[in-house]
Amino acid sequence: MRQGKVYYKDLLAGIITETDEGEYVFQYNDQYLQNHPNQFITFTMPVTHQSYYDRRLFPFFDGLIPEGWLLDIASENWKINKNDRMGLLLACCQNCIGAVSVKATTFENGE
Repeated sequence: MRQGKVYYKDLLAGIITETDEGEYVFQYNDQYLQNHPNQFITFTMPVTHQSYYDRRLFPFFDGLIPEGWLLDIASENWKINKNDRMGLLLACCQNCIGAVSVKATTFENGE
């Protein structure tokens, strides 16, 4: 399982997870839900208590990943397969242009 913290500007908006079964889950943070109920990260994912599920990386997050020659550089430098969309998202999207960024979550002690 891999996870990333999703930030809207400097606010923790939610968590994106790739499960061991290869499914993707996005859940808005409870505090973000409470304080920013109308500040969605994308039109396709309105702020809600329900989790979003998909068998492919959500198009919004996939769109944050570099393309073309920049993808080639990222893939070669970090030794990440171009088809590993979650790996690329976690490696490349900490300082995106725009309001949304994704920072990898590290697990300690197998948690």
